Amino acid sequence: MYPISKKINIGKTATVLKNTFSNDEIGQSAEVKFICCNCNHENIVKITPYESGFPFFQIYYEDKIVSKNELIKKGIAAETNKNLLHFGELTVNNLPTLYFRIDCNSCHAKYVCVFSYGEKQPGLIVLTVSGVWEYKETE
Repeated sequence: MYPISKKINIGKTATVLKNTFSNDEIGQSAEVKFICCNCNHENIVKITPYESGFPFFQIYYEDKIVSKNELIKKGIAAETNKNLLHFGELTVNNLPTLYFRIDCNSCHAKYVCVFSYGEKQPGLIVLTVSGVWEYKETE
């Protein structure tokens, strides 16, 4: 898992086999499987709460990596409810949202994974993977 530091163009959406995990399903980590858009290889990434990912605002801050409009248009994230803006301007399910870069284990295509993690309601902890998108660097 790596951060993204160069401007990117977001491409195809990879198939994610399961994108929502709750309470006991998360345990020490959630195992997310996605299918590469290029070679159809099934990739597995483990998301560990409070350890995996980088703050999502880093990807859209001042449109340095990707614009907020593109993230909304592609369905990657949505505008946060006004009373939850402390989580950032864009979130997944109005919960703290993180991202990371991962490469396909087979063809090494670059992907960005966006997910949220937190307490959705009392007693319900949810990890939601918004999706996994192929991308290309523009600079």
